[in-house]
Amino acid sequence: MPIRASSPKNQNTSPNKRQPGSLASENGKLIICGDWTLADYTALKHHVKSRSDQSWTVPNINLENLGRVDTAGASLLVSLLGTETLIALAKGNANLPKELSALLLAVAEAMKEKPAPEPESLAPTTLFLSETGKRVEAVWHLTYLLAGFIGQIVATLLAILPRPGRWRVTPFVAAIQNTGLNALPIVALLTFLVGAVVAFLGATVLKDFGATIYTVNLVAFSFLREFGVLLAAILLAGRTASAFTAQIGAMKVNEELDAIRTLGLDPVELLVVPRVLAMMVSLPILTFVGMLSGLVGGGLVCAIALDITPTQFMAIAERDIALKHFLVGMSKAPIFAFLIAAIGCLEGLKVGGSAQSVGVHTTSSVVQSIFMVILLDAVAALFFMEMGW
Repeated sequence: MPIRASSPKNQNTSPNKRQPGSLASENGKLIICGDWTLADYTALKHHVKSRSDQSWTVPNINLENLGRVDTAGASLLVSLLGTETLIALAKGNANLPKELSALLLAVAEAMKEKPAPEPESLAPTTLFLSETGKRVEAVWHLTYLLAGFIGQIVATLLAILPRPGRWRVTPFVAAIQNTGLNALPIVALLTFLVGAVVAFLGATVLKDFGATIYTVNLVAFSFLREFGVLLAAILLAGRTASAFTAQIGAMKVNEELDAIRTLGLDPVELLVVPRVLAMMVSLPILTFVGMLSGLVGGGLVCAIALDITPTQFMAIAERDIALKHFLVGMSKAPIFAFLIAAIGCLEGLKVGGSAQSVGVHTTSSVVQSIFMVILLDAVAALFFMEMGW
């Protein structure tokens, strides 16, 4: 918006009449008059170029006839006078209105050339330690946010559990269908193939020792304790956590979360809790299906390559594999599900106002979920081993 300078010489001029800006020299002084706006930018730029080889000091500049000025005209004045001279004029000329002085000062400060930062010459060791510190700080920040968000989810759960009227049954059931039922075929197929591969590898290695019968123990032990829950969790981390982040992130970009808060609703209660509970129901079911599919895949390979009948396979598994191995694998499923859903929803709430931010946080949710699943599985394996379970 153009700002008009008021002076004794132009008080009688109609404020709506535009006077094109111009430059003149009189008695060694530069007289700047008229309107310096975008409408006359081309002509004014030509005047400025014609005097680009001259330098002017503050006492030799007359702004009494200056009319309206906008940011385009102010940028030309910076090119004509220089940033330091224009800043001095804006600060020291009492005849200029405060609005015009502020405009000239803001444009001059914005166009002021700043020295380029000198490149830091750090030793390789110092640079490595610096980058390591930044990465550690970023991981700590992510862990701190995740811990706080988990606490918020738990607090919301405790607040709504005694109040059945606040339970979101429809989103909960829809999330179970999306996270569990729709993921069932891919989990069953993947664990079936991995079970077959494990059986092939076990038969190949154990054949040299004449112990191919223990392929049954290898397949059953690995899928009941580790592969069943781990493969299902990794699949959900890539399939469902990314979906949660994209859904909530798109809602934030479209300002739907702000609308939810305006209505007096809690986004955590409305969007996060149903997804977390649905994951905690879906992943144990998918884990159980993955265990069965892995055993079927291993049993099929044993029947084809090792002449171990399905009846013999099940008899050996029942005799040698204790129930605790199944319970150990199933006990990890709800914990993995809670973390995967929490990370996916948290990254969705962290999305900024652009589509690029949605993609960045979607990728981050998948990476964090898979990392946390594998990390916790390794810690759990060490814990159960030390406990003798």
